[in-house]
Amino acid sequence: MPLCKCGGGIGVVMIKKSKLLIVITSLVTLLPILVGLILWNELPSQVATHFGVDGQPDGWSSKTMAVFFLPILILIIHWLCAFITGLDPKKNNISRKVYAAVLWICPIVSVIVGFLIYSPYLGLEINALFAVHVLLAIMFIVLGNYMPKCKQNYTIGYKISWTLEDEDNWNKTHRFAGMLWVIGGLVLLANLFLLNLVITVVVLIVLSIAPIVYSGVYYARKKK
Repeated sequence: MPLCKCGGGIGVVMIKKSKLLIVITSLVTLLPILVGLILWNELPSQVATHFGVDGQPDGWSSKTMAVFFLPILILIIHWLCAFITGLDPKKNNISRKVYAAVLWICPIVSVIVGFLIYSPYLGLEINALFAVHVLLAIMFIVLGNYMPKCKQNYTIGYKISWTLEDEDNWNKTHRFAGMLWVIGGLVLLANLFLLNLVITVVVLIVLSIAPIVYSGVYYARKKK
């Protein structure tokens, strides 16, 4: 019990130290609402809010839902990420830079989603598939650079039993994952010229599974 209280206290301290950043990122997350209000009279009663694999809209929502619900939903997820990360029992291993990177994920997603929704009414023609590829590529490149700096914790990274038990395994796995994520991000950038979904799916599968396989092999060899 004392450990829980101590951990929670430290978590609150982490959140308090990042209070300004949390406020800024929360405002950025809600920015699409402001854009939606400015464009309110130009928006139709039904607004495209979902796009298929071809980048074309295939799902619509009411104007109110599109303008208010999506940013607010992303904001709630944003707050949950900030709070849960702050309560991690090993939160002291999470550097402020890594925590800041986590805090910027939802705001960037919110802005890009809002941009895709409002682009037709701003006189812009944006391919949703292209925008998603750009977002994924940048995310993997940025997070890939932070991955090797990520120490053992229960919130961020490849949280497998053997990486949490062995600090050496954790460090090697995340160095490998960081290099792989940067390469994967560059491949996705190159794929912008093709927008080949097969390449995208393969890259996402490799980036998800390869570090786990690497970690498992390292664990088995070390155990022997």
